[in-house]
Amino acid sequence: MRLSICYHRSVSLLSLLLSGMILASLQSMPAQAAERAKTIDLTTAIIQVAKQNLPAVVYIEVTESREVTNPFLPFQNDPFFRRFFGAPKMPKKFKQETKGLGSGMIIDPQGHILTNFHVAGGATKIEVTLADGSKHPAKLVGGDPKTDLAVISISTKERLPQVTFGDSDKAEVGEWVVAIGAPRALEKSVTQGIISAKHRSGVTDPNSYQDFLQTDAAINPGNSGGPLLNLSGEVIGVNAAIATESGGFEGIGFTIPSNMAQYIAKALIAHGKVERGWLGVTIQSLTPELANQVHAETLKGALIVDVAKGGPAEKAGLRKNDVVIAYRGKEISDSSTLRNDVAETPIGTEAKVTVLRSGKKEEHTVKIGTLEEATKVLTATVKERLGVEARSPNSSEVNRYGLNPNQGVVITWEDPKGPLREAGFEIGDMILAINDQPIDSMESFVDQVSLLKPKDNIAILALDHRTGNTGTVQVVVR
Repeated sequence: MRLSICYHRSVSLLSLLLSGMILASLQSMPAQAAERAKTIDLTTAIIQVAKQNLPAVVYIEVTESREVTNPFLPFQNDPFFRRFFGAPKMPKKFKQETKGLGSGMIIDPQGHILTNFHVAGGATKIEVTLADGSKHPAKLVGGDPKTDLAVISISTKERLPQVTFGDSDKAEVGEWVVAIGAPRALEKSVTQGIISAKHRSGVTDPNSYQDFLQTDAAINPGNSGGPLLNLSGEVIGVNAAIATESGGFEGIGFTIPSNMAQYIAKALIAHGKVERGWLGVTIQSLTPELANQVHAETLKGALIVDVAKGGPAEKAGLRKNDVVIAYRGKEISDSSTLRNDVAETPIGTEAKVTVLRSGKKEEHTVKIGTLEEATKVLTATVKERLGVEARSPNSSEVNRYGLNPNQGVVITWEDPKGPLREAGFEIGDMILAINDQPIDSMESFVDQVSLLKPKDNIAILALDHRTGNTGTVQVVVR
């Protein structure tokens, strides 16, 4: 490893320049943010944030174990293979273990730790290293792949430090932030940067509930699940992903806002899962062309492109081509904002929805439904467009095919003249992805199918239930 040393004078000059730049920027800050910054000693701010939060940031090592098909099994009876390798009778399957690492933060005295789902969601063994160096086995409390968040827990008699959450909605573009984690297994690493942008979506799975903060604070593999903090020492995000060509940090990192993270964490601790509200519409953000077609004067809002039959929106009188401009009194900027706001609405809530219909404002009251109801209603859409019914795989199927938990759906019924039957699918086959978007639940399956249009040509990643082999099949939607 090549190291470089900076002279003390250079460091002092840099800190003075940074302090001057930050102080000069106070004049352009919102009053509340400026007032908060004035109370911070800018020459020691990052030091204080690190001292305050390092004790509550943990290092997580995980082990994932799964059964995989023996790749040499087809050659077992091959004379050439047996001659050179003297192959005895081989097992059909063997266990494969992979190890990973990440970060997390202690969020309460009971030992609950918030991290990413991609760190702990599929782990068979989790070990947590605290800041004092002690190691503790951990268990998964609950995970939510749609937001890439998970809660794990440890049991210890020691009094545990914990982080303090801030309001991510108040974070400003250009605000200084600090990231803490274990990049490349280098525990207790502290980096700094600014918030580069807000409300980034579609960064990973476009069907997930995303509203990322973008930051240029250095984030690398191992930082996942660690906190992003403001200069007051409050967590405003959970570090989750980077945009990179090299596999390392290139100045573009993404963090899950603390307001979303707190909501998900509380739900996982209380119920082990997240119950989301359902409006019963397919939506998309406005473009100049679409805005012109629906007589919208701005690009703010979410365009309804389809309404589920029998869903909450249809019952409330919402229609295709309505533009949702406000939800429960809050302005809607785009489709991601509406989707996230609806998801966090308590089931059964009567929500006021303001729409533009042919250029005129209308207000409707919608009783928010559940995603379980959505799955039942949208099953009809799956049947209509693909000609199949499906379910989540059971544990024996997961082990048999060497799958990750919650991966794919299993076909349970086929229309003899449906698109999938005509493409060669059989009952028992699995659908793992549609147009390169992974299927991780029945919810995501029906979500993706509901977005398809008649005559769409789609690519389905399928698993043959007879052989366990996978391949991509082209299918035309009915």
